[in-house]
Amino acid sequence: MNILIADDELRLRKVVATFLRKSGIDVSEVSSGEQALEALKSKIPDVIVMDITMPGMDGLEACRKIKSNPLYENIPVLLLTATISPNIRAEGLKAGAASYLTKPFSQKDLLEHITNLKKS
Repeated sequence: MNILIADDELRLRKVVATFLRKSGIDVSEVSSGEQALEALKSKIPDVIVMDITMPGMDGLEACRKIKSNPLYENIPVLLLTATISPNIRAEGLKAGAASYLTKPFSQKDLLEHITNLKKS
C-alpha cells in the first residue's frame, strides 16, 4: 500500500510518515495542496492523507480538484484537521473526502481509517 501525506506541519508529517513506514506502508510526503496535485502526476497513491489547513491551496480545495479529475476521483482522501466543527466536516465530505479525522489522533485510529479506506 502507498500513501500520500499532504500537511504543511513538518513535525506532524514526519511523525505520521515514520509510523506508517514502520507499519509497512510506502509513504510520499508533500507540504501543500498544490504539491499534492503535482505528486499525483508521477505516482498514484492508494490513499491520500491531507491536512485541511495549509497555506495556498487548502486541503478542501485540493480534495475538490482531485475528485473532479477522472484520473484521480477514485483515490480515497482522509482529511485531517485540528478544527472540531460539524461545518468543516460537512465541507470536507462535500468536497469528496471519504473520511475525516481530528487532530490530535492516535496512530491506531489513523491506521484504522487508512485500512478501512483501502478496503472500500
